[in-house]
Amino acid sequence: MGERITIDPITRLEGHGRIEIILDEEGNVADAFWQVLELRGFERFCLGRPAEEMTRIAPNICGICPSAHHMAATKALDRLYGVEPTATALLIRELEYNASLVDDHFLHFFFLAAPDFICGPDADPAERNLMGVIQRLGSAFGRRVIEIRRKNRDIIRLVFGKAPHPEGGLPGGVPRGITEEERRWIAATAEETVQFAGRALAIFREKVLDDAANRALLEDEAYRVRTCSMALVDNEQRVAFYDGEVRVVGPRGDEVCCFAPDSYGEWIAERVEPWSFIRTTYLRQRGWQGLVEHDDTPLYKVGPLARLNVANAMATPLAQAAYEEFRSCFGGMPVHQTLATHWARLICALQAAERNREIAADPLLTGHHLRNLDFNLTGRGVGCVEAPRGILFHDYRTDEKGILTAINMIIATQNNAGPISLAIKKAVRRFIRGGEVREGLLNRVEMAFRAFDPCLSCATHALPGAMPLNVQIRDHHGNIIMQLRR
Repeated sequence: MGERITIDPITRLEGHGRIEIILDEEGNVADAFWQVLELRGFERFCLGRPAEEMTRIAPNICGICPSAHHMAATKALDRLYGVEPTATALLIRELEYNASLVDDHFLHFFFLAAPDFICGPDADPAERNLMGVIQRLGSAFGRRVIEIRRKNRDIIRLVFGKAPHPEGGLPGGVPRGITEEERRWIAATAEETVQFAGRALAIFREKVLDDAANRALLEDEAYRVRTCSMALVDNEQRVAFYDGEVRVVGPRGDEVCCFAPDSYGEWIAERVEPWSFIRTTYLRQRGWQGLVEHDDTPLYKVGPLARLNVANAMATPLAQAAYEEFRSCFGGMPVHQTLATHWARLICALQAAERNREIAADPLLTGHHLRNLDFNLTGRGVGCVEAPRGILFHDYRTDEKGILTAINMIIATQNNAGPISLAIKKAVRRFIRGGEVREGLLNRVEMAFRAFDPCLSCATHALPGAMPLNVQIRDHHGNIIMQLRR
């Protein structure tokens, strides 16, 4: 056994994790492990509480995608109380949820992903950050990113009180309606966001597709992870964010299964590996086979790239045109290039913005029938949405008084745990050879997981850890022979 490299913690993600890289005697990678070290707890301390408290508690699981947890909890309460939301309530919910997707996708692309492409993977870490991106794209554009995110967060505040941790999700409806005056600024915000999403795609085209070095990274075999894909689709098998059926396609694009979210347990299994506290999911019918890539792998990816792989089309016209360009670039679907997730993320943001433009024009948006109170407690409710990072399940069971007796949550990062582990193993074997360890190479390894936008606090439901980077290189006796800090 040779040396060991520890990247602890990994950066530009939400939460705390590390990568352990084990080198052989020649300094090449023998193995690598993506480790999540936090304790999972939300499912336990929510037991014994009234189910309706979950729409207040669940958003506090994560500060990055609280709207996803809030909406999954709200939809789970719909099912638990056996009630169908009103048509106006559904429009208001979808409006808020699309705004949250726009906010999150632009946050990830410009704050977390863009530094690697716009500044360059080998740039000085002091420059390879948001400020470096703004310096290259201009301060006016930087202000525009912040402004678009703020305006979409104002929609979240309007509907559910606050953007960081929204509240007010009610079984059967929403807590407040939309006025005609509010409709006008919502429509203006949606139009601005559509235009900005088009500009963001143009920047991706210029800085990644038309740049030889970045295009090479996009197509590099090191960033190709061949697994199944899972996402929500509507009744026409188009990309869906708020509601739909769960569809899974294999690595070649053939349909593996399609099921209602309530029956997820028949199709998805969970397990814990000895090197991590995160629960890894896989397709139950295929059985656990380890971290493998082949046509019958039980592993599946979720998130923006998976959505485009699973669906037959986008649900809005401009997003469909962008999807066609995406598909043409790669010569068809499905696409397994991990870094293409960043492109897919911008296409999904465009659809969310376009859909909000449609909702803003719908006469029912300002309707007054906001809540259906025809309750019938069923004892179980499953809520499912496309969180920014991929499909999210909340499963609640109660006694006859509505007190929670069992809770299961499957978070997007759990669904991606297997593909992330594969992506990191492939990247370290590609970029770390002969014992050469430098910051730019380590950043290329981090790019492999960063595309998945992993949210470790969501996946483990714990507080994040400290954020400095400390890389320790050990000899085969376990002694530290070099330390790199940033």
